Amino acid sequence: MEKFNDGFIQNSFSSQEQGSLYLVATPIGNLGDMTARAIEVLKDVDMIAAEDTRQTRKLLSAFDIHTKLVSYHEHNKEQQGQYLLEQLQAGSNIAIVSDAGLPGISDPGADIADLAISASIPVIPIPGASASLTALTASGINTDRFVFYGFLNRQRSKRKKELEGLKALPYTLIFYESPHRVKDCLTDMHLVLGDRRVSIGRELTKKFEQFIRGKITFCLEALEQQKLLGEFTIVVEGISKEELEQVLTNNQWWEGQSITEHVENYISQGNSSKEAIKLAANDRSLPKRDVYQEYHSLNDNNS
Repeated sequence: MEKFNDGFIQNSFSSQEQGSLYLVATPIGNLGDMTARAIEVLKDVDMIAAEDTRQTRKLLSAFDIHTKLVSYHEHNKEQQGQYLLEQLQAGSNIAIVSDAGLPGISDPGADIADLAISASIPVIPIPGASASLTALTASGINTDRFVFYGFLNRQRSKRKKELEGLKALPYTLIFYESPHRVKDCLTDMHLVLGDRRVSIGRELTKKFEQFIRGKITFCLEALEQQKLLGEFTIVVEGISKEELEQVLTNNQWWEGQSITEHVENYISQGNSSKEAIKLAANDRSLPKRDVYQEYHSLNDNNS
């Protein structure tokens, strides 16, 4: 390993005094997707840090792995991260695994990797299954350029704002979503992005694997007939050239409208009056209170 003032060069398989951190991919459903290299690493390391030890014990049992297991998750990552770092610096080799797929993607594995790299400790990836790429390759939607976004915000107003920020991207978009929010998420996608083509994958690689492909409106109708179980991966086509040109030319579509008309236009799109006032204020670069006072004073005078 060569260290410099602002970084270091990692030679993953050279001998060293410190331990190494292994990011080990695990199956996203089908145990047959576990690689021989992943099994070998999990058997050879000194310790395995898992997002959910109960889930990981089942995996280790299936492959006759008896390595020491500790927890490392979102709620203990600060304290446990320091412990793992100390063990690495003392020479221990540690594997990080998530509940499924590649650690570091939408889970705290990214934090311990960053911590290790900051301490010039080798971080070695052991590749394998990934829900995002599995869903993308089976989507039929353009795979040349894509953006993995992960989970959108749980709050509707914030989720819509995130989607507004992604609306003009000409790249395929990939999201994760839970079963109890997937319909709300698709509804907001339809409202913000339009009726785009999507592919929804759930229970990937498992016995009840299912893909729903089509326009967002079709997928929403299809989900009404489904029992919503398992995590969902949603692949959405990027904006078309025609739509992008329209967005760019309509950046100030509200010009010529009064503040009240501007707000009511957003309300007609399904936003609450509070959200509509905020959006109009943002469009016009005005303080929200000014738009609020103008809108409500006019409505109060007309009532």
